[in-house]
Amino acid sequence: MIQILLIAILSLLTQLILPWWSLAIVAFLVCFWRGFSAGRSFLAGFVGVALVWLVYALLIHYRTDGVLTGRMSLLLFKSNSAAVSILVTTLLGGLIGGLAGWAGFLVRQGTGNQIANHSS
Repeated sequence: MIQILLIAILSLLTQLILPWWSLAIVAFLVCFWRGFSAGRSFLAGFVGVALVWLVYALLIHYRTDGVLTGRMSLLLFKSNSAAVSILVTTLLGGLIGGLAGWAGFLVRQGTGNQIANHSS
């Protein structure tokens, strides 16, 4: 739960200043620092980023009265449903965050094993 909140808050703040892909760096670093298992790190990254992108997508949808999300859905998916565009945005962001969190845990696990093996 702490990982999810950290990833959500930090990725929200970093995306205000840095490019969109900075969320992957945040998820990677948080799961590198506090990852407990590969599955939980993926889940924390996925849920943390997906929540932020869902809120962003809904905010844009309501600010533009659905015009932007509807047109993007029509352009990309040949569907006039804004829900498709919001769902794909949320899933794509979550997948990026999840893979970054999983990679962060695996890098920590890999470097920890090499350090332990090297010192013996």
